Amino acid sequence: MTLMANYARLPVAFVHGEGPWLFDQEGRRYLDALAGIAVCGLGHCHPAVTEALQKQAATLIHTSNLYQVPLQEELAHRLCRLSGLDAAFFCNSGAEANEAAIKLARLHGHAKGIAEPKILVFTQSFHGRTLATLSATGNHKIQEGFSPLVTGFVRVPYGDLSSAAAALAADPDLCAVLVEPIQGEGGVRPAPRGFLQGLRTLCDHHRALLLLDEVQTGIGRTGTFFAFQQEGDWLPDVLSLAKGLGNGVPIGAVLARKDSAALFGPGKHGTTFGGNPLVSAAALAVLTTMESQNIPAHAHAMGARLEEGLRSSLAHHPLVEEIRGRGLMLGIVLREPPQGLVEKALAMGVLINVTAGRVIRLLPPLIYGPEEVQLLIDKITALLEDRP
Repeated sequence: MTLMANYARLPVAFVHGEGPWLFDQEGRRYLDALAGIAVCGLGHCHPAVTEALQKQAATLIHTSNLYQVPLQEELAHRLCRLSGLDAAFFCNSGAEANEAAIKLARLHGHAKGIAEPKILVFTQSFHGRTLATLSATGNHKIQEGFSPLVTGFVRVPYGDLSSAAAALAADPDLCAVLVEPIQGEGGVRPAPRGFLQGLRTLCDHHRALLLLDEVQTGIGRTGTFFAFQQEGDWLPDVLSLAKGLGNGVPIGAVLARKDSAALFGPGKHGTTFGGNPLVSAAALAVLTTMESQNIPAHAHAMGARLEEGLRSSLAHHPLVEEIRGRGLMLGIVLREPPQGLVEKALAMGVLINVTAGRVIRLLPPLIYGPEEVQLLIDKITALLEDRP
């Protein structure tokens, strides 16, 4: 045994990618409807990202954050312009981004004079697998075996604004709220309309920070650059990003409003690799392509087409309970946990994922066109019709 048995890997190895397609060692191609778990928004081997990586790798890959990194500064400026926030910190993953957000919240709590700050979190959430983000996550199964968990988290039902209000009113040690606009691992569950804005109002009232986890929903996935931009005119205090930002190159980011960003100073937080020239060049190529080709709007249109097609095709299917999501982040909720569905899809030449036990999660590359959308509809319909 050379690899630890962390993953129940499927019996396939991909050696080449092209747009929305992956190719295995035998040359068979697969329609990618997972995009590396919401990572490869521009598809595989996008020429702009490839060129940026090749050029930067031949120039300078890494120096560390002991020195200025101009590409990182440019990337921060671009992300702040797109989000409306004021400053950025770069790391290597979504879990690290959420870890930094949690640290900002604790610094905020201590600045308010709270000896043991707490953060309000939600049922069925997922924020990462470090000890702090695992503790914030609302999934007992993935927490099992890792106790004692990190303390300082109070949990209420997702989407229940009255429960959040009651918790914040009852506990003066709650200094922040950490929430996903759409729960991905939790079953592609969008927050009810008005929920996020309601949390913003509650946080303002209680002088608490609103931490928005857009690791999975950010960078065009839901039809706008950031999912919160579909919910009215407001801003989170802290926004965590990763996944689609690098199109496969590991990068995470924390964006923050001025007062929240000022909580970090030299020595408070850091990273060796975060925001190095290579990953910054890749992320800048992603953002340039996203903006120049209006990829978020395209994802919105293709997502609507995919959802409409699935609803029509599966309208009377006895196994299908609900179809939900936004943009190209859709979930098909089944009435019972499927057996071997992912493997059957693989055999049919399509890559999907099942999360929360019984939800087919579709996270295609954002570059899907009408042909790929229709092909995915046909394959999902055939896959479910083949079930006994």
